[in-house]
Amino acid sequence: MNVRALLRPVRRLGPQKLRTRLTLMYATLFFAAGSALLGLTYGLLARSLPTQPPATATVNSQELSNLIRECKSAGFPPKGERLVPVPPKPACKPAEAAYYAGTAAGLQAQRQHALSNLLVFSLAGLGAMTVASGGLGWFMSGRVLRPVRVITETARRASERHLGERLALDGARDELKELADTFDDMLERLDAAFATQRRFVANASHELRTPLTVMRTAIDVTLAKPSPTERQLTDMAVRVRRSIDRAESMIEALLTLAVSDQGKLSTEFTDLATWAEDAIDAAAPEIERLDLHVDAELDPAETTGDPQLLERMISNLVDNAVRHNEPGGWIRLRTGSSDAAAYLEIANSGPFIPDDAVPSLFEPFRRMEARTGDRDGVGLGLSIARSVVTAHRATVAARSRPAGGLDISVVIPHGLGAESQP
Repeated sequence: MNVRALLRPVRRLGPQKLRTRLTLMYATLFFAAGSALLGLTYGLLARSLPTQPPATATVNSQELSNLIRECKSAGFPPKGERLVPVPPKPACKPAEAAYYAGTAAGLQAQRQHALSNLLVFSLAGLGAMTVASGGLGWFMSGRVLRPVRVITETARRASERHLGERLALDGARDELKELADTFDDMLERLDAAFATQRRFVANASHELRTPLTVMRTAIDVTLAKPSPTERQLTDMAVRVRRSIDRAESMIEALLTLAVSDQGKLSTEFTDLATWAEDAIDAAAPEIERLDLHVDAELDPAETTGDPQLLERMISNLVDNAVRHNEPGGWIRLRTGSSDAAAYLEIANSGPFIPDDAVPSLFEPFRRMEARTGDRDGVGLGLSIARSVVTAHRATVAARSRPAGGLDISVVIPHGLGAESQP
């Protein structure tokens, strides 16, 4: 059993509220500082107050007259002087001893009285001020902790449906203001994440429903016929197979997107040029069907990262350039490496895309089918590419070409791929 386990029951006996603990801490610190100051003052005053009369006493004229009458010795100064040193003379020793004894007793009594009054009044004042400091500490800690209570209440109200609240704490840029701003930023990110999740789930449900509806319709139409022919059954099988392939591609894309969004990557040495060459070879039948001209300069682009995700990203970029092209068009692909990063650039001809529509192409299930007339894609290619790039702490940029088509560039800094591994 460690020390923390032994101290846990003791901590439970103390106050649990932070405001109460702060109040007790303020009062305790004030009491400790006041006690130290009182002890120092008491000690200095005790040292400064004499306990014995000085070696050479000074007396006034009345005391001097009494001494003269007692010892009746000669050689004393005249009576008119107010303060006269009393020299030690053998004839006056009894009177002098009595005088010194009375003076010492008076000094000792005066000293004890002064120290006692100092101690009593100081302790009373210290107790009163300790209570006052506790009350003031309770008030001030309440004001200081007010933003924390606001944050706590907002956090309790926050849920998936109530993420629009913001603290918007004003005042000095202190630690509590930074905490409130950080909490507002967290709510902003959560609100955006939940909105994206709801939109993604809704789009995914809609997109997955489409191939299922096509399959059900094809089967129902064929079975509704009294005696379907072999040709009709074959057509139904082809439609069902095409819908299954579409659903399978979408599910695979969704899984890839989920993996890349989680950021759980393996880190291996890889070359973007190799994956780019494989992607061109995989798209060769479609490139040949559309009679596309491919201009590829694949210089080594070595980096570290997740090979499967990087391969899927490049494959999606090439597939996007082929799918959203036009017959007789072109594709330009470049890979390379500099001292700071590995890069991949891909450009293609195709329909014109407005500049303000380019960022939306990286959102899930966003297509330009209204302009291209193509519905074969699942609308996840560029969103997967962006997710993979983000997981590798890289950057992706896209811009519309004036003559139609897109220019897309991916830059993966050297050394960042290894840091992405959890």
